[in-house]
Amino acid sequence: MSTTAGIERAETGKRTKQKRRRRRWFSWTVAVLLAVWAAVRVGGWEQGSFPTQLMTVTPWGAGLAALTAVVALLRRNRWAALVAALACVTMTAGVAPRAFPAEQPPASGPALRVLAVNLFGRGDARTVVDFVRRNDVEVFSALELTHAEAAQLDAAGLKQLMPYRVLQPEIDVTGSGIYSKHPLTELPGLFTPIGHNMPAASVTLPGGAKVEVVAVHPNPPLGRKEAEWNAALRALPSPSPSVVRVLAGDFNASLDHRAFRDLLGRGYVDAAEQAGEGLTPTWPNFRPIPPIISIDHIVADPRVAVRRVDFLDVPRTDHRGIFAELRLP
Repeated sequence: MSTTAGIERAETGKRTKQKRRRRRWFSWTVAVLLAVWAAVRVGGWEQGSFPTQLMTVTPWGAGLAALTAVVALLRRNRWAALVAALACVTMTAGVAPRAFPAEQPPASGPALRVLAVNLFGRGDARTVVDFVRRNDVEVFSALELTHAEAAQLDAAGLKQLMPYRVLQPEIDVTGSGIYSKHPLTELPGLFTPIGHNMPAASVTLPGGAKVEVVAVHPNPPLGRKEAEWNAALRALPSPSPSVVRVLAGDFNASLDHRAFRDLLGRGYVDAAEQAGEGLTPTWPNFRPIPPIISIDHIVADPRVAVRRVDFLDVPRTDHRGIFAELRLP
């Protein structure tokens, strides 16, 4: 009996060691993958569709790295815990500043209230128009704008609120448009759009100030479209010292994408980041899971002060709208 018990204890000990070994290897594997993720994010080395999409959830990756560090530490795998903790710190350093408002330039010009919504071809027109009316929106960048959706917006009252428009609607979701409370002049040669329709227009504000607005909507970086997405962001017009420019729409990009940071690096600021709202997710909305990534943006000239940023839930579209109250130089 004692021999049998000894054998059983030995087998149990062996299985326990094997289980611990598997757990240690699992902790190491997750910690190393998180460290690679953090390094790619910091270096801007994402290439290909999957790494590019992965960068979008980097704020969640920071939380996963923290959890991995705690679990590894509880399992006494200190080195794996250290690697995961370093990955957490690295990711957090990149995303945490978005939760805090930035210092604004001393802009003293007129206000400009801008709204951007990806309508998904069927967004609730009344919700959008009610928001425009309540917030005295002056420029509305409408993405995935169909002919039917444009008609519904006007029927809901947008025609009276925003009689000026440069529209490029389609029968599918490739359409876009710019609506304005003030006179518009289309700018067909400002840049060469890649992806969906991306109209550009100059808005003449009361008093004569002018602002150039672009409705932005590149294709998402899925599969072979990743290269096209990069090219689309590179093709967007750069800031100009002679004019104030605002880019508003669904960029299919987040602040954790090198391509989007390169766009900002040309001399733009992200309104949500400036207002301390850069971690507010905008997609996917009205689905079983809540929004988890921030891909809808209002990007402005750095001389513009961002006074307020808000988000709009629009039934029947999978994007949240983004609103920014700007103060021009």
